[in-house]
Amino acid sequence: MSKEAPLLVEVVELGAYANFRPLYQRLGYRVESVNIGRKAISLLKRAQPDVVGAEFNYQIDFRDRTSNLESILAALQARPTVRVVVFYDAGEQAQLDLVRERFPAFTAIPYPIDETRLEAALS
Repeated sequence: MSKEAPLLVEVVELGAYANFRPLYQRLGYRVESVNIGRKAISLLKRAQPDVVGAEFNYQIDFRDRTSNLESILAALQARPTVRVVVFYDAGEQAQLDLVRERFPAFTAIPYPIDETRLEAALS
């Protein structure tokens, strides 16, 4: 009986970067993709991912948070072994730092995404 490949959930809301699915698959991951935070949270309730890849999209109009990323990270708090990789715009570093104060356990990679750095974060 073969062991199932580890699961990587990618949350691609804006997709302002290359398609990394071939890289994820080359590294041995099964990939599930969703395009909004609500779908990601729903998927996280029924799946047991090893890695979650998500974008930080600062939303000034959110009243109680800065982005959908916070909701995703909150949903993962009960699963400390899940690795999280966040893609972000360097111009939003200050806002991302505020998120990191509440949810410190993620790897952040600025745009443009360095594929070597992403691969290192996933290996």
